Amino acid sequence: MDDQNRQIADRLKGLRDALELTAEEVAKDCDLSVEEYRTMEAGECDMSISVLQRIAHRYGITTEELMFGAEAKMNAYFLTRKGAGVSVERIKAYKYELLASGFKGRIADPFIVTIEPKPEGTPLYFNSHDGQEFQMVIEGRLLVNIDGKELTLEPGDSLYFDSSIPHGLKALDGKHVKFLTLVIQ
Repeated sequence: MDDQNRQIADRLKGLRDALELTAEEVAKDCDLSVEEYRTMEAGECDMSISVLQRIAHRYGITTEELMFGAEAKMNAYFLTRKGAGVSVERIKAYKYELLASGFKGRIADPFIVTIEPKPEGTPLYFNSHDGQEFQMVIEGRLLVNIDGKELTLEPGDSLYFDSSIPHGLKALDGKHVKFLTLVIQ
């Protein structure tokens, strides 16, 4: 188990203990199976950003408190210099750089996401979560599948969609893709 998963797992268990909840209660509250939640709390799986957001929002903490153990501090503005966002790799081949980690009370999570190419024929990982999402490609080409509809985005192209609809992403042309995403819940 990697160190990031272990730290998040420890924070999940700490949150559950502090709220005096059972694993079954957290799983039910956050629309997860008990096995899925227990695997997360044990640090034995990759945890998607959307699931961590769902848990954080359900229990009134920020996503970065759960992911990084850091509480947001600024409420007027927060500046993130190029390449200085808080980085985390949540799902293999997906790297997230959180661009507003220090802004208190934000209503959206802006990320620079880098996706590495996968071997041809690898199935897409589909995700869905409450809210809306905006994506704008910075470099490379991105395939976005929204409930079966495939869209190809090139540098400068953007997409805004209902993120409760199952969606999957793929880097095209055997090269990584980098894009800005804004997840609004």
